[in-house]
Amino acid sequence: MVSTERAETRGAATGERWWGPMAKARQATRDDRAVSTYVERFGDTLTDAGMPRLAARVFAQLLADEDGRMTAAELTDALDVSPAAISGAVRYLTQTYLIGKERERGSRRDVYVVQADAWHGAMLSRDRVLAQIETSLRAGVPAVGGLATPAGRRLQLSVAFLEFLGDRLGALEGEWDAYKSTVTRGWPDDA
Repeated sequence: MVSTERAETRGAATGERWWGPMAKARQATRDDRAVSTYVERFGDTLTDAGMPRLAARVFAQLLADEDGRMTAAELTDALDVSPAAISGAVRYLTQTYLIGKERERGSRRDVYVVQADAWHGAMLSRDRVLAQIETSLRAGVPAVGGLATPAGRRLQLSVAFLEFLGDRLGALEGEWDAYKSTVTRGWPDDA
């Protein structure tokens, strides 16, 4: 299997991006041990960024799964943790819109699903949360005495930052859609 790092290095030497024409020609072979190592490393990265540890591992496992769909039992086996631990992790991930939950056909089992564009959904949900925080901060400005007070100026600066961030996130969404189409051009339909 060609590692992503080696593919990026080779692509950089030829001026090709990792998703370019040569990538289609490469044969991909799944290395379960390498996948397990990746899940742990990426899980650690997400944990360092503030995500709960098991939620980070579950998210990484779903991203690395061939079809991005696993039951709680499959996640339990893959990560060698208890079903109760998986329950808490998937609750966190569904609340943050990083994964979804579907019912398995003909069964009462839930299947946890990560979308190909999981980060996009999570960021949009963050935008909604940031708007709620902005509204709450805005209400606090007059409560602390307005801009005549240090607390009022501090709260107003937070409001201004969140307004600025919200404007930029809205603009980035349209840019992402255009960029995403160039990245995925030529990918098989399941990508």
